[in-house]
Amino acid sequence: MSKKLATRNIEIVWPDLGITVTAELDGRNPELADALWDSLPYQSLQGHALVAGQHLYHHVPIPSLLHLHASEKIADRRDAPDGTVFCSGLQHLGIKYGTLTEPMPAAPVGRIREEDIAALKEAGGAVWDAVYSTKKQILVEVRKAGTTGGHTIPELTATNADAQALIHDVFTETDRYWLTAPPELTDLHEGLIPSGAGTLDTVLPTLLFVNGETRPLGYASYGGLIRAAVADMPIESLRQMTRLLVGVPAEFLGYCGLEKLWAYTQRFLDVLDHLDRDDYLAVTRQLALYINLLGAWNLHLFPWDATDHLRQQHPAEREQSVELVNQ
Repeated sequence: MSKKLATRNIEIVWPDLGITVTAELDGRNPELADALWDSLPYQSLQGHALVAGQHLYHHVPIPSLLHLHASEKIADRRDAPDGTVFCSGLQHLGIKYGTLTEPMPAAPVGRIREEDIAALKEAGGAVWDAVYSTKKQILVEVRKAGTTGGHTIPELTATNADAQALIHDVFTETDRYWLTAPPELTDLHEGLIPSGAGTLDTVLPTLLFVNGETRPLGYASYGGLIRAAVADMPIESLRQMTRLLVGVPAEFLGYCGLEKLWAYTQRFLDVLDHLDRDDYLAVTRQLALYINLLGAWNLHLFPWDATDHLRQQHPAEREQSVELVNQ
């Protein structure tokens, strides 16, 4: 049981929008809430769900979220009240601000106070416009209520010298581009691809593949390996699974333009056999933070409105279209 106060308030601020909301950490999932509280203050690029509905989320500098236990889950987050704040095993802080379509369990840690729900919805609409079309980079700051802001991300430590050097380099790169888009990604989205990836000089297919490989590499592969390590999977099994899961996608992403990621991965694989469990966890947690950062920026930069003409048809509209054709 957490020894910290059951009720704590945090402020979630979007400076560019002039909007601040207050959330109460209400005692649910104390391990997750403690990890969030202890990480404050921090800043991040604000994201928005692209397939789930009216949901804000952003990447948080909390490596432990990848494996911390959620003691209480909402079986279907669609049923959660608007303003519910979640901590996710995908290293996200999420906030439901309206209708959701994706059914999934989620771990709540608090809720935006009722008088701030209108401002939250305003922020949600502005962030959607930014992610979907304008590409304005909207930053979010999360801090303890009544305190000044700031920002730090953790640099982990290892006893193995090569592992520590890798951790430091990955940390430095992550820190440098936490709040500004990594040049490798901006170049890629501008069509500057050193390898020439993209058949007949196309760019969109390469962007699709980068998005499709980066997110599962961070969320599933590294997240899964970290959870397995914390659960005491034998170190030899961890090494074998690491070689099976991370090398091929990282090499492909390097070909597509994420050359630093591939270079870091090669260094990780080179030192893998010399790492004990603690050093293994330090390296994988630092790399996961970096890879999930790449994923967050790629989701923001991606030209989602390129096919804005493609819109869902609802059953009644479909029936009406068929009737018109048959007349």
